[in-house]
Amino acid sequence: MMTKPRLNRFLAADGKCFDVAIDHGFFNEPGFLAGIEDMRHAVTTVAAAAPDAIQLSPGMARHLQDIPGPQKPALVMRTDIANIYAKALPSHLFSVVVEDAVAQAVRLDAACLCVNLLLLPNQPEVHRACVENINRLKPEADAAGMPLMIEPLVMADNAKAGGYMVNGDLALVQTLVRQAVELGADVIKADPTDEVGEYHKVIAAASGTPVLVRGGGKVSDAVILQRTADLMEQGASGIVYGRNVIQHEAPAKITRALMAVVHDGATPAQALEMLA
Repeated sequence: MMTKPRLNRFLAADGKCFDVAIDHGFFNEPGFLAGIEDMRHAVTTVAAAAPDAIQLSPGMARHLQDIPGPQKPALVMRTDIANIYAKALPSHLFSVVVEDAVAQAVRLDAACLCVNLLLLPNQPEVHRACVENINRLKPEADAAGMPLMIEPLVMADNAKAGGYMVNGDLALVQTLVRQAVELGADVIKADPTDEVGEYHKVIAAASGTPVLVRGGGKVSDAVILQRTADLMEQGASGIVYGRNVIQHEAPAKITRALMAVVHDGATPAQALEMLA
């Protein structure tokens, strides 16, 4: 498999991964900039804590790749921009992949691409745009030996949820994850489900493709560490957290604590002690 060399940089030797998402500014939402106003500081702080990967837009990838030496997190390059995160949806919705995405990723020495597979209530045109984006990216990524992480994102109604909110319905998450695998995902970045104890069914739907679970909104340390431990027990291959790291009062400490849960099997209580 030609993507294996880059997957070996993205997934650790145990086949697991903690990817810190710092690509929120890509989506033109003022509230998404909290904690990452200064991207140079945000990236260097997280990189020093040594997660497996950091997810960045093409324009911000330089802050990671300017760090000298071989011992730094792998780059996951976000490829697509969507306008579906506001409290009220705009009159025209889109999901657009940046031009020449795979070539940009190769030049930036990325280890993986990330692209959305969005499912919004009563917005089939956005879902179709995402399928078309993936269908264009997949053969180009394969030709370059570039792994493709697909992000199946089941969203709640923005108006009812008061803005961007995921829908943790097991059937919807499971089905969209399966579609992402069918489209050729090398890695899945998926929503958590309302009942964490059912997440093994999502893992089964992925049929051997590694599943990393998204973090969602900011929650307490105890909650995020417990959720992470529970998801790993359900068979997840890792996590992709953004706001629970970048908006934390000690981003480096929470990164190390989460790495201990993902890779070392630390209990939530043991991980909490690392934050003291």
